[in-house]
Amino acid sequence: MAMIPEDEIERIKRETDLAAVVRSRGIELKPKGGDLVGLCLFHEDHNPSLNVTPSTRLWRCTSCHATGNVIQFVQRYDGVSFRHAIELLRDGKFAALAGTGAPVKKSTVPKLDSPLAADADDQAALRQVLDYYHTRLKENPAALAYLQKRGLTHAEAIATFKLGFVDRTLGLRLPQKNRKEGAAIRERLQRLGIIRQTGHEHLRGCIVFPVIAANGEIGTVYGRAIDAPTKDDRHLFLPGRSAACGIRPRWARPT
Repeated sequence: MAMIPEDEIERIKRETDLAAVVRSRGIELKPKGGDLVGLCLFHEDHNPSLNVTPSTRLWRCTSCHATGNVIQFVQRYDGVSFRHAIELLRDGKFAALAGTGAPVKKSTVPKLDSPLAADADDQAALRQVLDYYHTRLKENPAALAYLQKRGLTHAEAIATFKLGFVDRTLGLRLPQKNRKEGAAIRERLQRLGIIRQTGHEHLRGCIVFPVIAANGEIGTVYGRAIDAPTKDDRHLFLPGRSAACGIRPRWARPT
């Protein structure tokens, strides 16, 4: 299943100011005909060969022949995945820098705000993750459509029980794993079962439901995959945490 709806991708391409994104890299653009031109970022350019066309929302280099839309520009310049580029553009991390004239180093992956506090204990970390998943649910049309199909349409109930959706973006917002803070957070989330040894989120592609123990703590999290190939793949719990609230899950998926 495509986790990012096509209409959301088109909206980002349509509404993001491509010229502002390019300028946020410290590149000066000057009008030339119907285009804006500047030095290309992707090769050693001495004569401006980067053309930005506002009317089509596309860019191209007449020398190295690199071309694309605003998402592809971010992917190529920052060396990030398609999903990461989408998240950066959703957050407006580029247009906000327009006009500063300050170049951005290619070696630094642009930072997205982390939903987790570095000093959070296990319960706080779980709650912060679930808060993030809850936010992502509200922004995901496919997940909301699934809930509606199953009759879960009451907004107050969804908010009260903190239903969420795992769209595989949490890892993009954690500090880099080669830094002390990032390594510590990822180790904690792996121990809690949120992420696997591979770095992937355990409940990816699932609507999630917190399961609260008798003492008020989060015992585990149940995940219901909205697009699973078989019935056995539809149901998940956090590995090793179901016993904390007396649950003996019938379904499991290897970590």
